[in-house]
Parts: sequence; structure tokens; C-alpha cells
Amino acid sequence: MMTDGNVLTDLKSEFTEAGINQTLHRVYLEVVCNVTILTPYQTITESITNQVLLIEGVIVGNIPDAYYNLEGLNDEQMLDIVE
Repeated sequence: MMTDGNVLTDLKSEFTEAGINQTLHRVYLEVVCNVTILTPYQTITESITNQVLLIEGVIVGNIPDAYYNLEGLNDEQMLDIVE
């Protein structure tokens, strides 16, 4: 197996929900390497992609005094809860 040219890299950033007013931030290094596999019968060229986690942090916001999970309720049901 041998590399076929240069290795390509790219930084990827991802934000995900981590709770009430908290956000999880991750930064990845994406590595793409083209390789050639030599066998007695054929030559196979493949691209291998991998992600390496560089940093991970939680961004914490202010916590509210009250929290309502209104998922799945219609407008009338929401008004009943507020009243």
C-alpha cells in the first residue's frame, strides 16, 4: 500500500444541544488520504477519510427560572399552561 499524492485536511466545527441553555462545541480535523493498493492481479485506488477530535467544550448560558417542555402541544394547549 502506498499513498497516492498529498493528504488533504480540513477543520470541521459542530454545535449540538447539551441541556438547558448549554451548547456542546466540537472541533474536528478531517483527514483524507488517497492510497493505492498493489496486488499481484490488480491495482486498487481507495480514498480513506477519518475525523480526529481536537477540542470539545461546553458553552454554558444563563439558566432560566422556569422551563416548559411544549413539544407536541398545539396553540390552545400552550395557552392553558401559561394561564
